[in-house]
Amino acid sequence: MVMATRAGGSLNRISFLIFAFLFNQGLDSSLVPGANTIGIGDELNPSSNPLVSPSGTFSLGFFNLRYGRGYLGIWYTSDIQARKVWVANPNTPVNYYRAVLTIDDAGILKITGDGDTVINISDQVGTRNVTATLHDSGNFVLMDQTEKRILWQSFDNPTNTLLPGMKLGQNLRTLQNWSLTSWLNDYDPSSGAFTLRWEPNQESGQLVMYRRGEVYWKSGLFKNQSFEFMPAIFNSPRIYHYNLSSVSNINDEFSFTIHAHGGNSMRWVLTPNGQIREGFTTSSGDYNYSISAKDFCYGYESDNGCAESVVPQPECRDRNSTFELMTGYFRGDYARNINYSRELILNDCMEICWNDCTCFGFTSGDDGLGCVFWVGHMDFQIDESAGSSIYVLVSQNSSQENSSKENSSKGIKWIFIVAAVSLTVFLISLICYQRMKKLKIQGEEKKRREKYLRELIASDSFKNENDVEEEEMQGLYNAWLGASDLLCIGWQRDVLIRTPVVFPNFLKLPRKVLLSSNNNGNVVFLFDNLNPGTGNSGLHIVAAFNWNEFIISTMVYSDFTF
Repeated sequence: MVMATRAGGSLNRISFLIFAFLFNQGLDSSLVPGANTIGIGDELNPSSNPLVSPSGTFSLGFFNLRYGRGYLGIWYTSDIQARKVWVANPNTPVNYYRAVLTIDDAGILKITGDGDTVINISDQVGTRNVTATLHDSGNFVLMDQTEKRILWQSFDNPTNTLLPGMKLGQNLRTLQNWSLTSWLNDYDPSSGAFTLRWEPNQESGQLVMYRRGEVYWKSGLFKNQSFEFMPAIFNSPRIYHYNLSSVSNINDEFSFTIHAHGGNSMRWVLTPNGQIREGFTTSSGDYNYSISAKDFCYGYESDNGCAESVVPQPECRDRNSTFELMTGYFRGDYARNINYSRELILNDCMEICWNDCTCFGFTSGDDGLGCVFWVGHMDFQIDESAGSSIYVLVSQNSSQENSSKENSSKGIKWIFIVAAVSLTVFLISLICYQRMKKLKIQGEEKKRREKYLRELIASDSFKNENDVEEEEMQGLYNAWLGASDLLCIGWQRDVLIRTPVVFPNFLKLPRKVLLSSNNNGNVVFLFDNLNPGTGNSGLHIVAAFNWNEFIISTMVYSDFTF
């Protein structure tokens, strides 16, 4: 009995330890795969399954960028890179390995570390029946289920991304502001240099981008589903998958919203360098387009929405100067300076180089942080096969000259190409023409030979001394038709001349022809019977034919007398 009691006591202690371990690890409903809601006392930590919206469009969980800094964020579930569209604590990172998301007894949504509160995400107290739910819109909503009241929602606290259904603007009754703030850089979600706001006017409204509190860029007025300085919206392949709308109510709110049609993982992102990029992810791939000002604004008001800077511009710069991204290397007397500050982004590098009259090029440092500058007296050698991608200071005039030279060079090259192609086509055409002409002449000659032989064979002038059979005659006839040249006799001033001429000339001479074969019958001779009274008599061999193969075997001329 005692042993049994001891055994039972040991079993109870083991069960208690297992229960305590599981409880300490946060065994709760949020750990269930596919859950989209947590309640009071539930905990979500980095090892938990992330919350997933009902249709699986969005996921919410902790992520770690660098150095063990942890953040709570939302991302499109289908995005392989899991780029965050919202971050709960961009300026207050936590120890990633000890971070916990929970709702306390007062209904406050918070992130804790080692049991201590790191940040209160919400600040409104609710009843004992409070839940936080991730919706298919990407909105994370803290709701008092008893009072059916929204205590807090992520759409009221956007970071760097505008999702369909989110607003930019202001609620005039609650003084709630909706604006985007860029990340410091691609690896740090803390507040960066740029802010994007919606500002109304009497006609409609426009997007205004600020750089550290100063107006940097404006979209132009919103009209007909677009903005004056955002023409790239119409170039987007997804233009028919969403529309834009604005609300302007003096007593209520003014706001701007994008609405998506169908699931396309669509988003507008304010980048660390002050660009608005439209992105979307589909089963066929990931797409990303800039729909705002290209590269940089230089402090001059321009036709792409860049605003006039309140800071005076350096005397060494003007409107014709810009930085262009080129591949190659600098040559000359220069120095390469590096600023290792991890607080500097590419736009800061541009501003520093722009204000330094000895600086003619820059790029970002490793991982996009810090700056590298080229200062001194130098020129840039473009080399696509080798070298680095560097933003190089160029003048619009020199750029136009280089472009003109390049276009001129290309024009000359094309002239040579066109001339060469034309000459080749002409020569080929000429060869084809000559060939066709030759074939035509040969065809006509063949017809004339055929006519001549038929008339000759039927005339009394033809003598078959060896009684050649009809089939053999036809063979000789075919052989003669295949001959291209014959040796013939012509008359000039009563003097006999012997000249090789082409067949048509031979046909023009009046003559009598007879056939004969040698003793073995293998060769047939074509004779020319000279006109009597010339002082020359006898038969002259004009051509010899191979009787069996019906081709000309010899071309001879000979005087002899039978």
